[in-house]
Amino acid sequence: MDEPRNYLYISNMQPDRDTIRNYNLFGETSELPDVVHCETIETRSQVHDWEFRPHRHARLHQFLLIEAGGGTADFDGREVALAPGTAISVPAGHVHGFSFLPGTQGWVVTLTSDLLDNSLRSGEGLRPLLAEPRTVPCTPDLRRLIQRIFTEYDGQGFARAQVLRSQAGSLLGLMARAIVAVADDAEAGRHHPLFRRFEALVEEVFRERNPVADYAARLAVSPTHLNRIVRQATGRPASALINDRVLREARRMLIYTNLGAAEIGYELGYNDPAHFSRVFARGTGVPPRVFRQRMERGG
Repeated sequence: MDEPRNYLYISNMQPDRDTIRNYNLFGETSELPDVVHCETIETRSQVHDWEFRPHRHARLHQFLLIEAGGGTADFDGREVALAPGTAISVPAGHVHGFSFLPGTQGWVVTLTSDLLDNSLRSGEGLRPLLAEPRTVPCTPDLRRLIQRIFTEYDGQGFARAQVLRSQAGSLLGLMARAIVAVADDAEAGRHHPLFRRFEALVEEVFRERNPVADYAARLAVSPTHLNRIVRQATGRPASALINDRVLREARRMLIYTNLGAAEIGYELGYNDPAHFSRVFARGTGVPPRVFRQRMERGG
């Protein structure tokens, strides 16, 4: 294996469980050894006994296509079955893991966040669709494109880099198109510009535990209007989405780190550990300690 491509296999994993694992393929620098990275599922899975513990990539977006075999994916603690013909989109920063059936075949195409930023334009509606982990039936066009990307990646033709960049842009578009094809009406409502801005703001400041009125002020709308848009998109008030984001982060930290419940509460803006435990129990049905024990026993 040549030196630039071997460099792609270097991982910078955290040595303990105080933080969620980050795999820094490409070295996480601006000096990339290639435009994209391609490898088959079996190439790396065989080395790791077909199991990838939950981790996240800080600046990489991955697309997978299951050709044969299957298994399960873990997206932020949510288990998803993988069957042949499944296309998978894993955005940067999202915790994910895989358990593949031995002998599973397929492809993995990895893009940098910089490449996505240069390819996606605001207002076109692709970025929201690609912002969450998704599994969709792979379309024939998407499958053919991934095969062409692999062929170009393995070759040394003139203008290879430009062709790969163009193909990567098409991959983003075809994946977004496949996601839209299976979206329901409720999901379509999630693409309202105000709702997307609200989601982005929640992601940015959820640890501050601000009230809905503060979010509305930052978005230059009334709390009533913000709640109406959020209800149209989700059927729930804006406060529920804020609380859900806090609970999702709490669950992730309980599953993927060794931090105690009190430490997690402080990380999420709760000065009173008992208050955090009550909020967590109200949202999940069990206190943090019991939740972690269940996860350690396998559910």
